[in-house]
Order: sequence, then structure tokens, then C-alpha cells
Amino acid sequence: MPNILVTNDDGISSPGIKSLAKALRSVGDVYVVAPETEQSAVAHALTLHRPLKSEKAGKNTYTVNGTPTDCVIISVNKILPVKPDIIVSGINNGANLGDDITYSGTVAAAIEGTLLGIPSIAMSLVRNDSNNDNYRKRISLLKTAADFAVKLVKKVLLKGLPPDTLLNVNVPNVPGIKGVKFTKQGKPVYYNAVHEISDPRGRKYYWICGGVPQWEPDEDFDFEAVQKGYISITPVHLDLTNYEALEYIKKKFKIIL
Repeated sequence: MPNILVTNDDGISSPGIKSLAKALRSVGDVYVVAPETEQSAVAHALTLHRPLKSEKAGKNTYTVNGTPTDCVIISVNKILPVKPDIIVSGINNGANLGDDITYSGTVAAAIEGTLLGIPSIAMSLVRNDSNNDNYRKRISLLKTAADFAVKLVKKVLLKGLPPDTLLNVNVPNVPGIKGVKFTKQGKPVYYNAVHEISDPRGRKYYWICGGVPQWEPDEDFDFEAVQKGYISITPVHLDLTNYEALEYIKKKFKIIL
């Protein structure tokens, strides 16, 4: 039986991680190691300036008072009895599309797993805040996302992933999913992302809230697929080198010491 590490950035109490872990127990031995509190938008933060603690929270279930990246590092090196065969991060309470993956703790956990040489998947379920999803509907959608994670994990365990590559998966918030699309990272443009507010004494403070993004149209983008009712799977590569730019600056930049 494969060993599966499940983590997230929404914290150990998140319905998403519970649904994911339950579903993946049909595939292998599941270990859950997650932040003790919500760590959304912490990106790939690593705790270096204070000690970290891990507490047992159930059978093969642990909390860490740190970030998703901390959870993966501590799990692989100290908590799990063996190196996991695969890491699945999620199910995130909300989308991780386009440039949002650079902020996402969910994706960061999968990045850390990939850096450690472990096939890794980030799973997210798109929210529909305008419709105020009720609890029963949300649980049903989480089950849909978890069931798809089972299929994808089986495929990755069988076929593997390219080097330095993770899968970023976004499941749309619709009852009837049309299918699966393999996509590119979308290009959002945010407006009114920072709100300026005054306190009762007239002093300014700021609230970073993300704003409502506008997306560049492209049928191959992750956002476009989700909007049309498809599950989006985007392969994310960890080599950030811009090779085209590298050749350009070699030719154009003449720097003499």
C-alpha cells in the first residue's frame, strides 16, 4: 500500500482536509499533518526564528504550529515512519488560479514536496461567495473534489510526474462537472486590491483584500476551464529560469567589470 501525506493551509479542522483524507484511505495508508490554525496566503514561508511543536490529533493525524511548508518538512523528516509516495495538499477552501499560486500555502506544500523529490498535488475547490453556498452543498462538492483526487492520485502513482513538476488542480463550484482540462496558468488583473480606511481618530490603515480579478481570455487558461465547468489541471514547474530571456540578455547586455 502506498503511503500518502495529506496537508493543507486551512488548518487541521478544515472540512476539506477531512474529506480528502477519508477518500484517499481507499488508496493507501494516509497520514494527515496540517497547521493547527489557518495559514492561508502564507506562500512558501518557512519558520526559522522559533521552535515548532507537533501534537497528535488522532490516528496518523498530527498538527504543527507552523506553515504548510513546515508541515511537509517535519512530516517527511520526523513524523512519518517512511517517506511518503505522494503528497496531496488540500482541499483548499477556494480557488488557486493564475498568479494566486505564488501566495497559496496549499500550492506551497506541494512545491515543498516536489523539492523533496515526492510527487505532489495541490487540490482546490472554487468558492461561489455570491451564492452563499449552504453547508450541505459544500460538503457534496468537497466529496466530488475528493473523489477526483482519488482518481488522480492513482494515476500519478502509476505513471509518475515529470521532474520538478507538481499538479495544481482546481475543481469548479458546480454540481455537474463537464470534464477535465489540462491548462496553463491564467493571467489575472486585480482592481481595488488594497482598501484605505480611517480609524475614529482619522489615522489611515490598509486592508489587502485581493479585489475582484479580471482575467485575460484564453481557452487554455485555468480560469477559463473552471468558468466553463471543467476541472483544471495545471502542471507547475519549479525551474523559474526564463530561458528565452537568458538568451536575450546574453546577446544584448554587455557588462564589463
